[in-house]
Amino acid sequence: MKTFQVKQKMWSLGGKFTITDELGIPTYLVEGSYFKIPKSFTISDMQGNLVSKIDKQFMTFLPKFDVILADGRSFTIKKEFTFFKPRYTIEGLGIEVQGNIWDMDFVLRKNGQEIARISQEWLRMTSTYNVEVYEDSYAGLVISLVIAIDYVKEQQAASSSASN
Repeated sequence: MKTFQVKQKMWSLGGKFTITDELGIPTYLVEGSYFKIPKSFTISDMQGNLVSKIDKQFMTFLPKFDVILADGRSFTIKKEFTFFKPRYTIEGLGIEVQGNIWDMDFVLRKNGQEIARISQEWLRMTSTYNVEVYEDSYAGLVISLVIAIDYVKEQQAASSSASN
């Protein structure tokens, strides 16, 4: 099992930050596009090796992301329309994302078995997630999902505050 902390910087142009392991050692580097429409993210390890590339699809009713992993696998993350419980589907990997009603905790399952648990910390100035990955081979995939889902939540919060 591996544990990571995803903590964005308060003032980061485009969204550049590191992801640390349970000891606080930088493990991944996330770089978001700056002034690019649609938004994209590149995730690499600390040696500069590509882990994944995330591209937001342009002009979709609900947020949708295409993710290409370094090993060539690709999948799509899509937010579903729901009234209460946030729901995301992943097309192409057989993984299910389930979140609680507050949209703060997520569990990832493959074939009914839990492969990762993601929880967002409350009362933080920036988005901070604790990520537990139960099998090392899913680490890059799980980190990519967290980045995409966090971006959706960030955009929803921005549009909610703009409408008030």
